[in-house]
Amino acid sequence: MSRIYNLLFIITSIFLTVFSYSFIDPNLSYLNSIYTGFSLNQRLITSLLFFIIISAMFFFYFMVCKQTYKNKIKAGTIKKIVLGVSLILIFSYPAMVSYDIFNYTTTAKVLFGYRENPYIVMPIEFTNDEFLSYTHAANKTALYGPFWLILTAVPYVLASWNFIIMLFSFKLLIALFYFLILFMIWKITKNKISVVFFALNPLVLFETFVGGHNDVVMMFFALLSIYLLSKKKIIFSAVSFFLSVMVKFATLFLIPVYIYLFWLKFRGKIIIWEKVYLLSALLMFLIFLLSPLREEIYPWYFIWVLVFISLTKNIKYFILTGVFSFFLMLRYMPFMYLGNHFGITPYLKIGITFGPLLFIIGILAYLSLFKYKRE
Repeated sequence: MSRIYNLLFIITSIFLTVFSYSFIDPNLSYLNSIYTGFSLNQRLITSLLFFIIISAMFFFYFMVCKQTYKNKIKAGTIKKIVLGVSLILIFSYPAMVSYDIFNYTTTAKVLFGYRENPYIVMPIEFTNDEFLSYTHAANKTALYGPFWLILTAVPYVLASWNFIIMLFSFKLLIALFYFLILFMIWKITKNKISVVFFALNPLVLFETFVGGHNDVVMMFFALLSIYLLSKKKIIFSAVSFFLSVMVKFATLFLIPVYIYLFWLKFRGKIIIWEKVYLLSALLMFLIFLLSPLREEIYPWYFIWVLVFISLTKNIKYFILTGVFSFFLMLRYMPFMYLGNHFGITPYLKIGITFGPLLFIIGILAYLSLFKYKRE
C-alpha cells in the first residue's frame, strides 16, 4: 500500500506542475507562445482544480508520513520520493500564485546589471526595461537583506544571458537550501519521520519548488546556528545567525532563544533541546501571526515554524501543523476565484485559514470538558 501512496504523491506532483502553466502571465513575453489564459477566464474551474490537487497532495502526504511512522518505508525509498517530487516540481511555472521570484531577478538586475543600489533605486525607474511588464511591486526598493542579494549574484551572473534559464537557476539556488535543511534535520534528529514531515509537506514543496521563495535560505542558516550552538561553537553560531537575519529579518525573533540558552548555561542547567526547538517554533509562529501588520499572512511564512516543529519529533505537533498547512494553502482560492485582493477576499482568506482550525480546537476542548465532567 505504501508504494501506491508514494506513486500517487509523485503523480499528483506532475499534475501540479502541468497545472501551474495555466497561470502564465500574459505580459511575460518569454512564455507567451504557451499562454492560454485559462486561469483568468475559467476561475471557478481553476479554483476547483487547485483544491483537488492540493487536497490530494496532503492526503498522500499524511499517508506517507503514517507509513514512515510505522517504519514501513525505508530511508532509500524516502530519498527517491523526495528527489522525484523535487525534480518534477522544480520545472513548474514559478509565478503561479506569487511573483516574488520575478522580484528576485529584477532586484539582481538592478544591482548586478545596472550597477545601482537596489535599496535606493526602484526597478520602476528603469522605464524602458521589459521586466516592468511582468514584475509586481516594481515601485519598491529591495525587500530583503544584503546577504540574499549577494547569493543572487550566482544565478544572475551565470545565466543572465537567457531569462528562462536564469529564472530556473534562481529556483535551483533555493532548492539547494531546501536539501541543506533536510540534511540538518536528519543530522539533528536521526529521525525519518522528522525528515518526511518537513520534506514532503505540500506547503513546503509548493512554496519552495513552485513559488521559489527564499524562506528556506533564511531558515537554513537559523537552523545551522542552533545546531552549532548545541556543539558549543559560539562564534560560528553567531555568524550563521547573522547570515540568516541578513537574508530576511524575521529570525531576529529568535534572539530570546539565545538569551534563554545562555541563561541556562550561566545557571548550570541541563539544556533540553526539544524545548529549545519548541520555543523557537513558538517565536517564529508569533512573528508569523504578526505579519499582517506589514501586509498579510502569506502561506510560505509558515515554513519558519515547520522547520523547528520537525525537530521536536512530536507527532501531535506534526498533525496539528500539517493540518494548518493545508488550510494555509487554501488561502489562494479566494483570489483565484474572485480575481482581486479587495472586498470580501481578505475575509474569506481569514475564514479559510483559521475557521476550520478553531472549529476543530473547539470540538476537542468540548470533548475534553465533557469527559472531565463525566469522570
